[in-house]
Amino acid sequence: MHPELIDRLRADLDAVGYRVEAVASLLGAPAEAARQRGVFAPARRALRERGASSLATLARLFLLGETAGGAEVDAALPALGAAGALELGLLERSGSGAHRAAMSLNPVAVADSRVEQPPHWWILSDLDDQLRGGPARPDHVMGVGGATRSLIAQAPPRDAAVCLDLGTGCGIVAMHLALRGRVIATDVSERALVFARANARLNGVGSRIEFRRGDLFEPVAGESFDLILSNPPFVITPRAAGVPVYEYRDGGMTGDALAERVVREGPELLAEGGVLLCLANWEAPWGGNGLQRVRGWIEEAAIAAGPLDAWAIERDRVDPAQYAETWARDGGARPGSPEFERLIDAWLEDFAARRIVSIGLGAIRVRRPGGAGTRETVVHAEQATGGYGAEAAGSRLAAAFDAGIAAERMSGDEILSIRWLVSDAVVEEREHAPGEEAPRSISLVIDRPIARRVVADPLLAAAVGACDGELALGQIADALATLLEVDVAAASEALVSGARELAWLGMIAPAGRLVR
Repeated sequence: MHPELIDRLRADLDAVGYRVEAVASLLGAPAEAARQRGVFAPARRALRERGASSLATLARLFLLGETAGGAEVDAALPALGAAGALELGLLERSGSGAHRAAMSLNPVAVADSRVEQPPHWWILSDLDDQLRGGPARPDHVMGVGGATRSLIAQAPPRDAAVCLDLGTGCGIVAMHLALRGRVIATDVSERALVFARANARLNGVGSRIEFRRGDLFEPVAGESFDLILSNPPFVITPRAAGVPVYEYRDGGMTGDALAERVVREGPELLAEGGVLLCLANWEAPWGGNGLQRVRGWIEEAAIAAGPLDAWAIERDRVDPAQYAETWARDGGARPGSPEFERLIDAWLEDFAARRIVSIGLGAIRVRRPGGAGTRETVVHAEQATGGYGAEAAGSRLAAAFDAGIAAERMSGDEILSIRWLVSDAVVEEREHAPGEEAPRSISLVIDRPIARRVVADPLLAAAVGACDGELALGQIADALATLLEVDVAAASEALVSGARELAWLGMIAPAGRLVR
């Protein structure tokens, strides 16, 4: 895409104020919510009532799939003009001679702990599902979906001198990494790189991102990075004739082999203290455990990279039929059609050949700690299906990771010698029967970084309540053992175990120095 035309488009979009909040204000909240679900009638009614404007023309073209005359386009995009939009490939002529969108052009705001407010972007991509009116092309380049938003929201917020976006697609992840440091963005698809370069220039961050073409880590072999983010094409797809292959979701490998390669090969490219965060799907064979397979990938990566700190979170677990239905629909097939039934059968046959009983969906975070001293690899693998907190998920996940790893690496005596702080997001809930003084149950609840609920006994609940940074956990254990009339050693052992669990949940963290 011609750089000069991209610059003209940027000037026009800025002048119109083509932004998320402006579109929502133009359409109204109910109509905008319906549009995002693929229901356009409320938004079209809203635009008819509001009358003509440059913003309305852009919304009709790029958000609702309507046509516009050349004069309307010239008025809405005066620097680019209808002729420039056609040359850029942004618009095409319909059969009637009017102009219609040939690409999606969406205003986007994605939450990122790096900044207080979600940054504004304009994103070019292939037409969204609701506007395309048919199956996607094999080299389809997606816009910003839910998975990508989740990856960015989970990203560590700290500075990173050199970052890698592995499988950049439309480039949105690379643009968020550019808020942290210099970026290299790779993709196997040249078409994706064309869109990514255009989006980087359109949003004024092109000078901070270097784009390279190649498969997985091949374009960056021998280099090192402070932060690697990846939403790779991890969808498990049958390697069978007649099954569509889409580059944005299918890495061309059998089963979850692509996710395995990212996790096994990526850590070796991390600088000391560097972090790899990727989304992935993983298979669980009959008699096996998907998260244990992920643990094995990380332990194998540590053979080449050295000791690693890792956290694998399974956000959902689906059966083969559910998985097959999701991705058959994603490609445009509809239930009841012969094509849909054929694709479902191909997926089920593929899973059956490997005796797969479920598929895990989640995120894997790996850090190369470096530093002196002998270390062992620490892997914490868990299923956590609660929602992510809306507030600073990336910062809070990074803090929970630090606290969890620290607790895992400490001895029991070290945990007891530390002053711990309870998060201000922790709430204690007690259930009482009418007339009973003692609670039936006590729960510790937190809504960030991931919503969690832990059943606690009176000892643990009281200890957490006393974690204000003033006393070491051992001192708290001594006091509570006396108060509750329990053995001090048993109380201490129980609180060490509880501290290790709660640290991973973001409920407590070390307050600072050791208490000698």
